[in-house]
Amino acid sequence: MEQRIVECVPNFSEGRDREVIRQITSAIGQAGGVKGLDVDPGEATNRTVVTFVGSPEAVVEAAFQGVKRAAELIDMRRHKGAHPRMGATDVLPLIPISGVTLEECAALSRDLAKRIADELRIPTYCYEAAAFRPERKNLAVCRAGEYEALPEKLAHADSAPDFGARPYDEGVARTGATTVGARDFLIAVNFNLNTTSTRRANAIAFDVREKGRPVREGNPITGKIVKDADGNPLMQPGTLRATKAIGWFIEEYGIAQVSMNITDIAVTPLHVAFDEVCRKADARGVRVTGTEIVGLVPKRALVEAGKYFLRKQHRSTGIAEEEIVRTAIKSMGLGDLKPFVPEEKVIEYLLEAEVANKRLIDMTCKAFAHETASESPAPGGGSISAYMGALGAALGAMVANLSAHKAGWDERWEEFSDWADRGQALLSELLHLVDEDTAAFNRIMDVFAMPKSTDEEKAARSEALQAATLYATQVPLRTMKAAVQVFDLVQAMAAEGNPNSVSDAGVGALAARSAVLGACLNVKINAAGLKDRAAADALVAEAEALAAEADRREREVLAVVESKIQ
Repeated sequence: MEQRIVECVPNFSEGRDREVIRQITSAIGQAGGVKGLDVDPGEATNRTVVTFVGSPEAVVEAAFQGVKRAAELIDMRRHKGAHPRMGATDVLPLIPISGVTLEECAALSRDLAKRIADELRIPTYCYEAAAFRPERKNLAVCRAGEYEALPEKLAHADSAPDFGARPYDEGVARTGATTVGARDFLIAVNFNLNTTSTRRANAIAFDVREKGRPVREGNPITGKIVKDADGNPLMQPGTLRATKAIGWFIEEYGIAQVSMNITDIAVTPLHVAFDEVCRKADARGVRVTGTEIVGLVPKRALVEAGKYFLRKQHRSTGIAEEEIVRTAIKSMGLGDLKPFVPEEKVIEYLLEAEVANKRLIDMTCKAFAHETASESPAPGGGSISAYMGALGAALGAMVANLSAHKAGWDERWEEFSDWADRGQALLSELLHLVDEDTAAFNRIMDVFAMPKSTDEEKAARSEALQAATLYATQVPLRTMKAAVQVFDLVQAMAAEGNPNSVSDAGVGALAARSAVLGACLNVKINAAGLKDRAAADALVAEAEALAAEADRREREVLAVVESKIQ
């Protein structure tokens, strides 16, 4: 199951007083559940950009606490800086990283904007994907006139904020206004060139960037710039939407680069930008030798890139995520100038590193077996059932990948790649359930530690126990549902896959059946503790139906296997 992660990048109007900055970032961290990635103060701009990530709920709460503390510490009446600004918290975007859509972030942004206005009495505008009016998608429109224009803007309905509209007063004078929104992830990337010519790098940058280059009369380089009726230069757009780019020379490396900001990776993914820069560079006799990502990158950008390059090679995409990411790194030359370490550059991997030592699935096979064999009751049969299902899915994916890569079957690579993708999805879900089952058991154990001295405490304890027991019943049922889907994969591979691996498909069926029947036992034993007998009976009935289906499907797969190995 994909982890739900949102990034937040608030800009605070203080870049010089380190104690103020420390207190604001401390308020963000103390909200809990978020990880700080960067704090970037600027003296000249008198502005600090903070970057942190976490679950949607944790990020929203941390952002609110940061806005609150900034409003307490920063007096906009005394603020001076080179960067445009409108308030103590000037702009606050929410950015989907994984498991969350841009639309969900927009809804969260609007709720946050309303809370800021209601509880902190700060006028708040919504921009980008959260904008209520089309023109306010542009941050510059929301911030027009900056802080100094607020008295006039608050006096008119058409320029009033989306939340917290009121006459300009002492409170607004101190806090200013805030702009909250949602946007997609921005990637800062440099494309390395086998040239020292800044002019050539600029030409490539102008070829691809959305803004393009000015239209000229006659000579495309030195000719007179063509202007419209308002006196503005006419522009010939570049080939990549949602990009800004320029060429420059890097003394440190002794090469020219195309430096690019991809402002919306949903519109122009990283791999699309790479291929297009390569194409335009080649047309000018220049070669892209590698790529340099500045800062961090969401996992999806590399996974999408890796799958793209695998498809170009007619290779299966249903392989381990680590291999897909490695393909992206090699294909785009991300390690050209210095080693690219995914654990240090990919946001999700940074977060996973903090919890990896706590997860069963991150143990070695030997350590997992010994942990199961210990006197601890968890992990137990539920986790083992999920793991057996994962192994069944893994075997099915293996046969699919072997089939996609089989000599003489080149025309069928995509068919088997699709099956391998399905196997990887089931594998991921079942591996997640390995830890989820143990977590569900521990949740019940935690309830037993709750106080029970008063009638109220006893009632709360009883209610919590029923909720935990219901969840502990639902988790193995999820395992059963996922493991039953493995049969579609292994049956197809037994019938159509590489004949040399037909026995592996059979073992996959055996593992899937064991997973289903094992999880069924857990559904039954946990359902026995439910007071709601109608719900318990319904869960058991569903489990028994799935167990019967697993028995039938296993026989079907093994019949195919036996027919091919005799």
